[in-house]
Amino acid sequence: MDVTRRSMLKWSGAGVAAAGFAAVIPAGSAEAAAVPNAGSVTAAAAPSAATQAAVKQAKQLVAEMTLDEKIAYCHGIPATKGFTGHIPANERLGIPALRLADGPSGVGNGSTGVTQWPDSKALAATWNPATATDYGKAYGAEQAAKGHNVALAPCINLLRLPHWGRSFETYTEDPFLNGQLAAATIRGIQANHVISTVKHFVANNQEILRNSIDVVVSPRALQELYYPGFRAAVQQGQVGAVMTSYNKINGTWAQENRVNVQDTLRDAWGFDGMVMSDWGGTHSTVQTAKAGSDTEMPGSTYLGDALKAAVQSGSVSEAQLDTMVTQVLTAMIRVGLFDHPLPDPATVVDTVVSTPAHLALARRIGVEGSVLLKNDGVLPLARPRSIAVIGNAADAGAQTHGGGSGSVNPNGAVVTPLAGIRARAGSTPVTYSPGTLGIAAVPVVPAAAFGAGLTATYYASTDLTGAALGTETVPALNITATPAAVAGQTDGWSARYTGTFHADETAGYRFSLGVGGLTTLSIDGKEVLTALPGREAVQNALVDLTAGEHTVEVTYVSAAPVGGRAPRTSLVLGAQAGYDKLHQAAAAAARAADVAVVVVADVTSEGMDRSTLALPADQNELITAVAQANPNTVVVLNTSGAVLMPWLGSVKAVLANWYAGQEQGNALAAMLFGDEEPGGRLPETFPAANDQGPAKTTVEFPGDGVQVYYDEGLAVGYRWYEHSGEKPLFPFGFGLSYTSFRLGGLRLSRTAGGLRAQATVTNTGRRAGSEVVQLYVAAPDAAREPAQQLKAFTKVTLKPGQTTTVTLEVARDDLAVWLDSTTGWTVVPGSYTVGVGTSSADLPLRGRLSLS
Repeated sequence: MDVTRRSMLKWSGAGVAAAGFAAVIPAGSAEAAAVPNAGSVTAAAAPSAATQAAVKQAKQLVAEMTLDEKIAYCHGIPATKGFTGHIPANERLGIPALRLADGPSGVGNGSTGVTQWPDSKALAATWNPATATDYGKAYGAEQAAKGHNVALAPCINLLRLPHWGRSFETYTEDPFLNGQLAAATIRGIQANHVISTVKHFVANNQEILRNSIDVVVSPRALQELYYPGFRAAVQQGQVGAVMTSYNKINGTWAQENRVNVQDTLRDAWGFDGMVMSDWGGTHSTVQTAKAGSDTEMPGSTYLGDALKAAVQSGSVSEAQLDTMVTQVLTAMIRVGLFDHPLPDPATVVDTVVSTPAHLALARRIGVEGSVLLKNDGVLPLARPRSIAVIGNAADAGAQTHGGGSGSVNPNGAVVTPLAGIRARAGSTPVTYSPGTLGIAAVPVVPAAAFGAGLTATYYASTDLTGAALGTETVPALNITATPAAVAGQTDGWSARYTGTFHADETAGYRFSLGVGGLTTLSIDGKEVLTALPGREAVQNALVDLTAGEHTVEVTYVSAAPVGGRAPRTSLVLGAQAGYDKLHQAAAAAARAADVAVVVVADVTSEGMDRSTLALPADQNELITAVAQANPNTVVVLNTSGAVLMPWLGSVKAVLANWYAGQEQGNALAAMLFGDEEPGGRLPETFPAANDQGPAKTTVEFPGDGVQVYYDEGLAVGYRWYEHSGEKPLFPFGFGLSYTSFRLGGLRLSRTAGGLRAQATVTNTGRRAGSEVVQLYVAAPDAAREPAQQLKAFTKVTLKPGQTTTVTLEVARDDLAVWLDSTTGWTVVPGSYTVGVGTSSADLPLRGRLSLS
């Protein structure tokens, strides 16, 4: 591939030139010259007196430090139980230790006695910065009580694609909503004198090859999409620390990317705090120091002895080192770590820091962030005579948090959906049927099922061609070490396993694969599953088999990415019969009840991306079977984000409940019975099919093994759908209520600082409820934007019949677009269309204003 040519044609300064909306207005053109650079969009405000005092104190401390004492602040050391990074105290100078702890949805790293909160997606779905601040305060208090003075949260990477495995850790596809939530959460965390760490800077939007991938993205897309949340974190949230990402951005590792760190984060936005690497994300000494970064986490490979030697040799000036340490100390002083000492984590490992108030807040976020996607009158439940609760996820398989650094241990038991519904139902009978084997791996196929075993044939190629390196018989497919025949093939290898599988009964079989390489499973000559590495830990196939022998073939390819090493070998095949019988039992339970509540889930984690937006395993089939048995079927989605819904037309109600934390069941029951109203609105678009949305080619996601091209430019999320004309399943900002609202009376006016919109909102229903009023602006054609964009929103709660007037302000700077590095941020003169409504696709109130 001609990367230079592709870069010039696809993204040079513009976004999607090929799509027709991202061509840059040339410097010096009439459009660009008409309005001066809106520099205040990115320019840093003058430091406050408190910040100036913090910087002064930090510099005084640095002046007293020895070289070794300075170097100590440029790298972490291994941490102990309950936190993940540590910089020891400087007792001589009275500088407290730094103890860094995960994660975005609660105190992580195996901590106990803490609250397992609803995930960040649930918080984002509240569309309520005040709630985000409340969460930040409570979460920060738990970090502080555990002796952690640096919280590695929030994660605010824009959701470029809903397939991202860390979708549950982040907020949204929209940069404006992202920034508002980020700043609010940070203010709450730092109110506890705990440094908030916003992450991962920048363009970290996939897990596949995240440690090596080079993100090729236009400067305009960075400025308009991927930077704004971080800019808001710095300028509105006054965040103390920024964590860089693992990936490269336009050819340079994030931690040593001067354009991003020094030029943008520090010089343009005025960030004065600590820039740390993600764990193992540092790749150089001199370049990292000169890029504006401060600290390597963990260990000291590059910013320990190597940095000391670079300073002594003059490769890095001592003035640069002083600046690095000053920035770390400035964050500590500014956030209040010196004046508010915390306990030694070792003394509070077993201390319970979760409180009844925190659990109540977790329930409130679970309610306020749940999105009612469909309701044909079945909710809230009106005195049902009986309820059938169905789904493994309703009980033993309750999915209340994601995996990786975002995982959190609850204090006490998780309230499952089944437990919550039973507790609230009182004397109303509640039956339960699991309906599915769940979404975890099913038992490994025993050797007895393969009779004489499987014939394994190994190849030095990665496409099963060429002379075989050798053959052997393996008893089963539970392989977690590289076979001896291919042990020396560091550039990759492949294998074919053939044999027979004995089905003990005629039934529906679920096969599961856990793989480290590209794997196909064929039964009786038909390929039933292709399992991709770097995706879900468990990938599934549903196959109807008759009792007896069936031919089976499994192919496995262990291919090293370009410039990398072959992945860890893993090939684990599981099987279990009878998923169809579980569906039949669930349908019978549903048929006998007034209403059926089906709870379904997915499992996502750091380190993986989703291969599909379909619900895993046999959950779609389960919902279909239940809906055929009971017309009053409610589906509860405990998922990381968007899922496909082939059964949508057959069910009465759908509730997006996300990963709802340890109070999930209580919050869910309150909504189902109408004690509370689901108050959320979608922070992301739900596609109608896997092939909707941007990044339709491999080079656009997950990349060619070296680079991934953000060829969609500015068309991410709802911007893509409006630009392309694709119709999603549910649009960004969408959500129903248990009541109804009417918007009217739009009045637009220009203000000295931008524009103002006023509208009336009336609750036209019979019960109190909340609505999120959203304002979108479509710029003049000369701005070359793909779609109208969210620029303001407010959440109102009204009693039946109540009317209120909402006022939405948009600063002039928020109307600016990034033309190129010469013109920078520019408010393009012309006519702006303002739409006010309740989602990106429902804006009934419209008006126009001209700006010059």
